[in-house]
Amino acid sequence: MTATKTTVVSAEPGLPFVDVTREFDAPAERVFRAHTDPELVAQWMGPRKYVTQIDHFDARTGGAYRFSQSDGEGNVYAFHGSFHELSAPNRLVQTFEFEGAPGHVSLDAAQIEDLEGGRCRLTVHSTFQSVEDRDAMLSAGMTDGMNEGYERLDEVLAQG
Repeated sequence: MTATKTTVVSAEPGLPFVDVTREFDAPAERVFRAHTDPELVAQWMGPRKYVTQIDHFDARTGGAYRFSQSDGEGNVYAFHGSFHELSAPNRLVQTFEFEGAPGHVSLDAAQIEDLEGGRCRLTVHSTFQSVEDRDAMLSAGMTDGMNEGYERLDEVLAQG
């Protein structure tokens, strides 16, 4: 059986949360590695129209990261955060901040669970500082960017 290739994003009205669920045709260990190995992150993070450059990526509890994405027109968008918990291969907790909107930080808690047939399910609970911050992220294209990024992650995982 193949994984559901749909990224389900839910955002309840009036609450500062976004919940995401996505299944992958790979075990939790490989999906966890794809989220913590900077070389792999650069291959799948975000929409195809952007090239991701990792500035630093210290994937450990207490570590930090920064990456930027550029398009063909010379626009650059940078992001950074810190890793609060990494428990391989099932849990990642980190902050996420778009440098174009400083001070608007989300806390993302990801759980990866193995399923039958070498597959896994990723669930992410993102907590924003306000409903307005959450809505701004959603209206900026968060869902489309995640869908395309996870499609790219499927391709990375298929390479072994």
